[in-house]
Amino acid sequence: MSRLMLILACLLFATSAPAADTYTAKGLKDVYFGEALYHAYQGEWFDAIARLDTELGQYRRLDEPGLDTLHFHINQAEFGVGDFELGYRMHLRAGRAITAVIQGNVEEPVRNDAIYRLARLYFQKDQPEDALQAMERLHGTVPAAIRDDMEFLRGEILMANGCFPEAARVFKDLQKVKGLEGFAGYNLGIALIREGKEKEGSESLERAGQLPGDTSAASAIKDKSNLVLGYKLLDGNAGENAKLVLDRVLLSGPFSNRALLGSGWADASRGLYEQALVPWSILAGREVTDPAVQEALLAEPYAYGQLKVYGKAALLYGKALDSFGKEVDKLVASVTSVKEGKFLKALTREELKQDADWVVKLRSLPEAPETYYLLDLMASQDFQESLKNYLDLNELQKKLVVWESDLDAFEDIIKQRRAYYEPLLPVIDRSFRDLDAHMRLRLEQRERVRKRLNALLTAPRPEYLATAEERIAAEKIGRLERPIVANGGTASDDMKERIERLRGVLLWNIRTDYDQRLTDAYKDLRALNEAVDQLKKQYESFVRTRQAATQSYEGYDDVIRRERNRIASAQETVKVLMARQGNMLETMAVTELDRRRERLEQYRITARFAIADSYDRATRAQSEKSVGAEAEGGGKRTDNGVGAQTVKSDDNKIEKSVGNQTEKSVGK
Repeated sequence: MSRLMLILACLLFATSAPAADTYTAKGLKDVYFGEALYHAYQGEWFDAIARLDTELGQYRRLDEPGLDTLHFHINQAEFGVGDFELGYRMHLRAGRAITAVIQGNVEEPVRNDAIYRLARLYFQKDQPEDALQAMERLHGTVPAAIRDDMEFLRGEILMANGCFPEAARVFKDLQKVKGLEGFAGYNLGIALIREGKEKEGSESLERAGQLPGDTSAASAIKDKSNLVLGYKLLDGNAGENAKLVLDRVLLSGPFSNRALLGSGWADASRGLYEQALVPWSILAGREVTDPAVQEALLAEPYAYGQLKVYGKAALLYGKALDSFGKEVDKLVASVTSVKEGKFLKALTREELKQDADWVVKLRSLPEAPETYYLLDLMASQDFQESLKNYLDLNELQKKLVVWESDLDAFEDIIKQRRAYYEPLLPVIDRSFRDLDAHMRLRLEQRERVRKRLNALLTAPRPEYLATAEERIAAEKIGRLERPIVANGGTASDDMKERIERLRGVLLWNIRTDYDQRLTDAYKDLRALNEAVDQLKKQYESFVRTRQAATQSYEGYDDVIRRERNRIASAQETVKVLMARQGNMLETMAVTELDRRRERLEQYRITARFAIADSYDRATRAQSEKSVGAEAEGGGKRTDNGVGAQTVKSDDNKIEKSVGNQTEKSVGK
């Protein structure tokens, strides 16, 4: 990773906050930990885990880990690897990482934070019993940053375990917590209803459905609360109240289709079919792949039939029949497309994933008709998890291909290094051997000098510290003395005295300057030692550089061969897993599409019978009006066209009335 990328990572973490867990670069001292966080913030969980695992592995192998910069972030890193693995859906490894923190020697708030994460992990894995056991291990101080979220999770876990009274108490205490008001109120209502307190639960849902706030999250929870409450009232034959509640749902929200459908049935349950046509006519004009829209296509002509506008009903049933036929054809084509593998290819299109709404854009792909139903298919948690696993396997397969090409690049680099160093090293080695021989000789001489100086400390030998001039002078004096000694000492007293005087002066200078000379010798030895130490460093540096030059192209063949085998084995494993996961996705998609097709086939049968019934009723109504017109006209026979015109006139009146109400509703 380049230095620029690391700087950007630090700036990113210093100025932003993640959606779930808080990791910041404030006081960041380990740049490699920051690199892992950078990838995590991009949602690149695999890269984040790989880098953080490597950093933690190196940290644990250190003799003195306290000196490593990761030491300042070790608790955050231990948490981080568990969170990253959880983000990558490696639940087993994430659980082990978090459990290791819990069992370690950590402070109480840190342990409680880890227990909260472990409980959340179990809850996400649909293991509510284990999650409840984990929550029961909480005691002592809980970090303020997670206190409310932890209580909300506790309530969800209690509900999942069927402990509705306890869950209701938890959610009741959270109703005034900022950011959780609507969610706590909605869950409180559900818990009370399941506890059997229908009235209190409905009141809680009523409050949750009318909370202030217009954010996307607030609007979604209000719509969800109103939808649940509205359908509950509808099931309890409280059509008027259900109508009021369902009409609060936004017309552009994710729950609008079901709300419009329920609103129409609330009117229909009270016999107000003309009013029911208002939401149903709006709904019938929406995307026909939605189940609520398909039901509205039958409900709208049903309302006209109840209003005895049989001609309009027959036309709308015919329109619904045509629409169902087209959707059945789409579903049949979708099943064929899925079995041909186009569905999986559409899911892995790179250009679509550059957009956050890439799943929605899949609906516009003409070569993949099954994507018309993709959003509904992905509403299933199992399908979502399977899809994420398949996409992760697809990304891993691409990484393996890149890694394999990287090995080719490494081999090319090694080949170039060998071609560069091999001609140079023999010449360098010869020069180095000559230099090494001279160096060893000088080091031996320096060692002898050191030993002599150390010996002079206990047995002074002033003559050892004589200068070169003094040694020459002593040699000259000795040459003057040798003839005298050879002649039996026959020399003038004056000459002997002068020679002794010269020797005395020489010895005087040597012995009186001995201490200073010894001190100077030690200073020179220390200076020599510094030069020798520097020389040794250069020598060792050369040796390391020489070894590095050799090691830069030797010994890699076996390693690269092993890595190639590992990559090849991993590619085979990924290929098998992708085939299995893809087959699972295709099976789930085909099953869902077949289910939809069967339902549409039932709708088609219903529409056919309804068309026939509507035409029969329209014919009978026309005959009855014709007979009545003849009776009123004194026995004159009324033309069939007049009767048909009368029915058409009634249809127009109903359509005009519905149109006016629809305009008012849409305007509202």
